[in-house]
Amino acid sequence: MSHRPHSSSGSARGPRRVRRAARGVAPRSAGVRFGWIGCHAEGVPALEALVAQRMPIEAVVTLNPVKAAKRSAAADYASLCRRFNLPLYEVADINDSESIALLKGLSLDIVFVLGWSQILRPATLATARLGMIGAHASLLPHNRGSAPINWALIRGETHWGNTLMWLGEDVDTGEVIDQTSFPISRYDTCATLYDRVASSNREMIVRVVPRLLAGDRPGRPQVRTDEPVLPRRRPGDGKIDWTQAAGAVYNFVRALTQPYPGAFSWLDGRRWTVWQAALVPDHRSPSARPAEVLGPVLSPVDAACGQLVACGTGEGALLLLELQADDGEVLKGRRLSDQQWTGKVWGDA
Repeated sequence: MSHRPHSSSGSARGPRRVRRAARGVAPRSAGVRFGWIGCHAEGVPALEALVAQRMPIEAVVTLNPVKAAKRSAAADYASLCRRFNLPLYEVADINDSESIALLKGLSLDIVFVLGWSQILRPATLATARLGMIGAHASLLPHNRGSAPINWALIRGETHWGNTLMWLGEDVDTGEVIDQTSFPISRYDTCATLYDRVASSNREMIVRVVPRLLAGDRPGRPQVRTDEPVLPRRRPGDGKIDWTQAAGAVYNFVRALTQPYPGAFSWLDGRRWTVWQAALVPDHRSPSARPAEVLGPVLSPVDAACGQLVACGTGEGALLLLELQADDGEVLKGRRLSDQQWTGKVWGDA
């Protein structure tokens, strides 16, 4: 298998070595060879912490630029590995034959898999002599499945957490190594919660690495539950249902805001993504239809300006603060409140 030099255009083909570590930079472990697989930014603080503590990372694997461009919150692993002189490989599919051959050739003992959306199949998992360690942003065994942070906010949860575990053949069912819990406030978004997840990833991995180097294999089996697996979310699932209560619409917007594709709706034939909104819980407009624009909110504070929209049964409303049209136009502040939208109704295309 050959590794081509890095090119800015990217490629959807097999694994390639982007860079080779500088000689004499990273000390090697006496007995454990660590590897890293990641794409999402949630894994970056943990990798930075390991390098800062001079823990040896034999190789880093990430998605190639073509694939990474299609992922929300993809980290710039190329720059990170240049900064720390880590060998980097880019792949399109971690489970294809070329990627498996790459991992086998690296002869890794333990691989950390953080911020990686592709489910690792048994043949891929078997390439690490002692196993692969991943994280799931919930307190397992509860809320297994896809997009746990987004679902936590959509559901209005107030308590959540993160789990470090050994990866197994079944999704999110491996032995639990460590867990961290944290609250969810009414002001959190998917971005602030992922910051919390990233911080807990760092703390849990820094705690477990000395035990792994000492030959320990910490972990406890998960309790089996009958809970359904959280379903996968796609960009098209972000359509706003204005018939829901204002609090539910507010939760939906903050669950899907940047770095994710966002919650969206249409007005006057244009599709708008709602990046920022505020909840007005006590506002009553019993005669208004759901999704009807009640009028502008004006303020000397530019960030407080917006458009008020009725939700559900007319109890509570949503204040739109920042919108972006599909053509790139952004409305916020006074430009948003100056729109002549009163009486118009958000809806379908």
